[in-house]
Amino acid sequence: MAFHKLLKAFLIFLLPLFSFGQAKDTPPANWFNLDYEQDGVMGISTEKAYELLLKDKKSTPVVVAVIDGGVDVNHEDLKDIIWINEKDSASTGDDADGNGYINDKYGWNFLGNANGENVQYDNLEVTRLVRVLEPKYVSVLPTTPMDGEERREFQEYQKMVTYYANKMQEARFGQISYTGLKRTIDTIVTRIGKENPTLADFDSYRPDGDFEKMALRIVRKELKDKPDFPKFYEELEEGVTHFNNQVDYHLNKAYDSRSIVGDDYENSRERHYGNPDVVGPDAEHGTHVAGIIGAVRNNDIGIKGVADDVRIMVLRTVPDGDERDKDVANSIRYAVENGAKVINMSFGKAFAKDKQVVDDAVQFAMENDVLLVHAAGNEGQDNDANPNFPNRNYVDSLGINKGEADAWIEVGATSWKNDGDLLASFSNYGRRSVDVCAPGVDIHSTMPGSTYKDQQGTSMAAPVVAGLAALIRSYYPQLPAMEVKRIIMQSVTRVDQRVKITGPDGRTMRVSMNDVCVTGGIVNAYKALQLAAAQATESEKKK
Repeated sequence: MAFHKLLKAFLIFLLPLFSFGQAKDTPPANWFNLDYEQDGVMGISTEKAYELLLKDKKSTPVVVAVIDGGVDVNHEDLKDIIWINEKDSASTGDDADGNGYINDKYGWNFLGNANGENVQYDNLEVTRLVRVLEPKYVSVLPTTPMDGEERREFQEYQKMVTYYANKMQEARFGQISYTGLKRTIDTIVTRIGKENPTLADFDSYRPDGDFEKMALRIVRKELKDKPDFPKFYEELEEGVTHFNNQVDYHLNKAYDSRSIVGDDYENSRERHYGNPDVVGPDAEHGTHVAGIIGAVRNNDIGIKGVADDVRIMVLRTVPDGDERDKDVANSIRYAVENGAKVINMSFGKAFAKDKQVVDDAVQFAMENDVLLVHAAGNEGQDNDANPNFPNRNYVDSLGINKGEADAWIEVGATSWKNDGDLLASFSNYGRRSVDVCAPGVDIHSTMPGSTYKDQQGTSMAAPVVAGLAALIRSYYPQLPAMEVKRIIMQSVTRVDQRVKITGPDGRTMRVSMNDVCVTGGIVNAYKALQLAAAQATESEKKK
């Protein structure tokens, strides 16, 4: 998100070299659906596909499960495409369809209890793991004799402690910095005497002290790049909230919200807990994701989603903090059992507690012809060297690789200009672990309360790909999940441009897109549908 760039400015402190947007200008509306040759932006050519390939073609609805933090099912641009479980849609208090989930009209919420109480905040996974392992290893020395499995756990614990300490340092510093910057800017704005001051107002302001001078340099640079003070201030507030939540909840070992759910948490195979409230206390992220996939295209309001014939199944699984493996596994199983053919997973974390239970659910999805689309993450890191969870790799109890999920697409994020900044600065990458890239910068989509907003992240890139997968499966339902993945990967727009990444030593490097992802390209709906049509024709001939 944008406030990570503000944090970078504070780490440099006296030399702010950041921008709260990916580029200095603004992309055209609906840019992620546009075409490079026709429109000059690196979209996925969705509009071109509808105009030239899909006119008068018949489609069938495809259920896309959105595993996220909740979705506003009454949004003006989403309400007509929300999946409804007709067999148990009435609020009777009885499990009409006998699936173990009472009145699961729109999906299910694994972050609540039967009384309607919901989890909003949770720890990072590393916090939960350190909390469990700390009593066992806090006083243990590296030279202490241990058996093989205990030694492996101890080494993993040491890695966790280092990661946790770095996160805590970042959070505390960020909290102080963002709070201090916001307070200083508030003072400056009050003295200027305007609610929304311009760059000229800040240029003419005479600073009082070094901190005001630094704050002015930051604001001036931001407003030169994008003259939008309200947006800058909104993202500054997001930064304050983010780092406060890091300290109060994400990294607070004394905080544990699981008692709200009331499940047997250590029983990873437990299935039936939660409630039907798929909106929850904060549905911003999931609502934005859902809109990218399938916001109604022909209603002359809001935005245009990628796919025009989908039903969004909502699975509330991701709190403000890290999702839990048990909930992820249950969400995947629920989606598969209730007819989803594509699952979008715009979440991820650095550590896993019960990877095997997630792997088993992923395998279940593979066995039932379901395509999984996952966001690569927003740390600007190499996922080949630093795995992001969940992922396609199956492991045994010792963490040894036991194969991979074939119908899984890992997605990095790109911007709209075909230049060195094409790869989003926040996007994770990996020449083996990330499959494709897709638009993920300044994506305009749906927000709760029938509103709209720009957001960015690989969380936005994944639903672009999920929408494309649903589009293919809608018009060519005979194509299996593995074939849809192959089509998406073979039809990418390959990029010759060398792009910027942050190397292991923290320095900026320019690399080929082939070093960023397996395909070296950005998904392309027009080319994918051409290939899908050819493949469908070939399949018919073989019958």
